[in-house]
Amino acid sequence: MALDKPYLDVPGTTVFDMEQSRKGYGLNQFCMSLMKADNRARFKANERAYLDEWEMSEEQKQAVLARDLNWCIRTGGNIYFLAKIGATDGKSFQQMAGSMTGMSEDEYRNMMIGGGRSVEGNRYMGEDGNAQAHRQPQGSAGKT
Repeated sequence: MALDKPYLDVPGTTVFDMEQSRKGYGLNQFCMSLMKADNRARFKANERAYLDEWEMSEEQKQAVLARDLNWCIRTGGNIYFLAKIGATDGKSFQQMAGSMTGMSEDEYRNMMIGGGRSVEGNRYMGEDGNAQAHRQPQGSAGKT
């Protein structure tokens, strides 16, 4: 029996529920392995070979290799586990969060200091407001 998931209509949000937990189990276990220095060294020495030791989908492995945290989350990753990848790469959580929003670290920090994103239009996809993906503001990070 499928569960009713009214939270699926929250813009830009993947809720880490039971389904996501099952989907991301191997990915999240890989991330937790990075808490040990010898595992971090093995991963950095040959990322693909280390990932191939884990029961993960090819899509999850590609998401990790691309360091695309939003993609990792869509494939079942939990941000608290994924933070281990960022730490392995010497990134702060703030840098990681900025990359997930298309903002530079400074843009992300300033947005959060300024109170974060407005709730107006960001409650449900169906609202007539800023929640629709084509209306979301993006930072200048990565733009040429």
